[in-house]
Amino acid sequence: METPEFKTVGIVGTGAMGRGIAQIAAQAGSTVLLFDTQAQAIAKASESIAAQWDKLVEKGRLSREAADAQKARLRPAAALADLSACDLVVEAIVERLDVKQKLFGELEGIVQPSAVLATNTSSLSVTAIAAALQRPAQFAGYHFFNPVPLMKVVEVIAGLKTDAAVCQRLAVYARQMGHTPVQAEDTPGFIVNHAGRGYGTEALRIVSEGVADFATIDRILKDQVGFKLGPFELMDLTALDVSHPVMESIYRQYYDEPRYRPSVITAQRLAGGVVGRKVGEGFYQYADGAAQIAAEPPVPQVAEMPPVWVSTRAARRAELYQLLKDLGAKIETGQSPSMNALTLVAPLGFDVTTVAVVERLDPARTVGIDMLVDDAATKRRVLATNPATRRDMADAAHALFARDGKAVSVIRDSGGFVTQRVVATIVNIAADMCQQRVCSPKDLETAVTLGLGYPLGPLAMGDRFGPANVLEVLFNMQTVYGDPRYRPSPWLRRRGAIGLSLMHEEE
Repeated sequence: METPEFKTVGIVGTGAMGRGIAQIAAQAGSTVLLFDTQAQAIAKASESIAAQWDKLVEKGRLSREAADAQKARLRPAAALADLSACDLVVEAIVERLDVKQKLFGELEGIVQPSAVLATNTSSLSVTAIAAALQRPAQFAGYHFFNPVPLMKVVEVIAGLKTDAAVCQRLAVYARQMGHTPVQAEDTPGFIVNHAGRGYGTEALRIVSEGVADFATIDRILKDQVGFKLGPFELMDLTALDVSHPVMESIYRQYYDEPRYRPSVITAQRLAGGVVGRKVGEGFYQYADGAAQIAAEPPVPQVAEMPPVWVSTRAARRAELYQLLKDLGAKIETGQSPSMNALTLVAPLGFDVTTVAVVERLDPARTVGIDMLVDDAATKRRVLATNPATRRDMADAAHALFARDGKAVSVIRDSGGFVTQRVVATIVNIAADMCQQRVCSPKDLETAVTLGLGYPLGPLAMGDRFGPANVLEVLFNMQTVYGDPRYRPSPWLRRRGAIGLSLMHEEE
């Protein structure tokens, strides 16, 4: 085993995060001193960590000798003063600025001047925590994710006065612990919690407009984009007593930036205690830990299918024509639809109503289909009606696009359907993080894929669907909703305009 960057490490806090950091630090070869204000908590934490190593031995993933050596390196600290010999102390306590400031003020008077002090804060300013310290150059953010042994990314955050060499040492140590470090500026939410703003908040906006229910939105984003969990499944897993305060914190820290605006839906549910899986009730009801999800509506039975006419401005028009041919549709090719035709539009960012009015189509026979994603690459097709769409036309469209057995969701009118607006919001926020120099594009992609489990990093997602397409979605959504939330980031606008990858970093 290589010599660890920090030989003696103090961990303050014995919650899940503190235990996880202590575990991987001991595994890296450091002597770990575990401190908590309650002696009982230290003993329980030590037993819990030892039990984890014993399980690894039972599974054949760790030798008994290695487990015993790691246990020997994990030691209790009876008092904060016992951390005097540590060359790194990591704090993992309550998310309160005053409490953290007090702790680090005490620690600075205990440890050696060369020792590094680090906070595991997820939402507080590193600079603010270090404001009263005599040696702020020796202080940094070291943000792990729960469960620490499994979540292999750690954000290394420099405060305004942090010495760059301190961050370099923390990055080296993260790799020795088996984690991937990413460098972040001291901005609200750092990388992962900042980049994750778009997924849940935009899904909540879609629900608040009555476009679709929770389960439908979850199905669409899993089946069309490949997310492992839908946004409402994810919020039920993390629990609203955790996720809603983060939404509010980042929104307020950015002085009410519209891109991060929280939702009254989660505020109300939090107030009512309907916070998620851990209490058996969230966006879904849970029985024995399993979500109770209603079955999807059946495919309508249509006796006679009308002919289909496709808008001349439809996205992926050639592919849509081929799909209709494959499904056996009767296709009209005239300049305008006949009086009996089902009229299909495929906008980017606009709603079906706007397209029907602009293109002078009969809204009663007009249905939209989301063609942002290549049909061959998606497990679900999404259709949208407008307020005037006749039931027989909606049913005909549903039945037609379900002919080959692929799942179909029919939603109410929405600028950008579901996938377009959620993807565009995620990409736009990520692009603006790069514009602000919060982190490098590479570190952003690494942090999001490891920390959030997205199928692609947000910049790679933008490249896959096309920066120009994402831009069109945002511009058109801004027109539909009149909300500065959807204004495109300069990073995205410039790269989309000249055909550059969103990963491209200026020299």
